[in-house]
Amino acid sequence: MTSAPLQRVVVPGTFDPVTFGHLDVISRARRIAPHVTVAVAASADKGGTSRAFSLEERVEMIQESIAELNIDNIDVKPMRGLLVDFCAKEGADAVVKGLRAATDFEYELAQADLNVRMSPHLESIFIMSNPEYGYVSSSVVREIASLGGDVSFLVPEGVAARLKEHFGTDSMV
Repeated sequence: MTSAPLQRVVVPGTFDPVTFGHLDVISRARRIAPHVTVAVAASADKGGTSRAFSLEERVEMIQESIAELNIDNIDVKPMRGLLVDFCAKEGADAVVKGLRAATDFEYELAQADLNVRMSPHLESIFIMSNPEYGYVSSSVVREIASLGGDVSFLVPEGVAARLKEHFGTDSMV
């Protein structure tokens, strides 16, 4: 049984804010398929924490970061509802997720199992984190930024500026 190569993949997430780790996964997804759509989830809460940035702000930050890093053929779209429905609407062949640790794998495996039950043709592809970014998470970035720490090594320049503005700190960048 031969299948066609992947044409379109979706990289979903909340991206609150987008980090160099996220951008690494997006860039590597682009090497897998000629077209990548970044699906920015509208979900209000993740792990009991509220969002620092609105859906629109998160979409803008990703668009700006992708332009800053010159990554081509990437669409960034807001996503409301189920990931499988978004993928069907986009004509996606697969979902690409980055994994940092074993705990990420357990969570993402459960999500992939649910997705295949709802959409049997949708593949799940896991990309292991670049060791340079394995410790980076949006929540860590927000915490450091909220305490006035320098996050310029974790996020693109434009994102660091938005964090500085959001948290009203002067010692960042």
